[in-house]
Amino acid sequence: METALAQETNNFITNCLIMADDVMKLQTHKTCIDYDIEADVLYMIFRKPQRANNTIEINEDILLRKDGNEIVGITIMNASARKSAVGAISTVGAISEA
Repeated sequence: METALAQETNNFITNCLIMADDVMKLQTHKTCIDYDIEADVLYMIFRKPQRANNTIEINEDILLRKDGNEIVGITIMNASARKSAVGAISTVGAISEA
């Protein structure tokens, strides 16, 4: 019988592996993820230094950081309230050249 701690550890590792698989789909050279629990903000950085020269507000909770045509980061506010990214962005077509 597995102890509660062992089960919690296995669940944590499983979730990390799922996340790693998803991060690999991003096709970026570098991905850094930082979550500020107090502010409930998730930062994803795809280049260091980020040096974004343009910030596009996708909606009230998502900011896209760009350097020219390159996406260099994304900020997701109220991150813990998101259960799924499906349907989170309805204006993607409008930002392709922004």
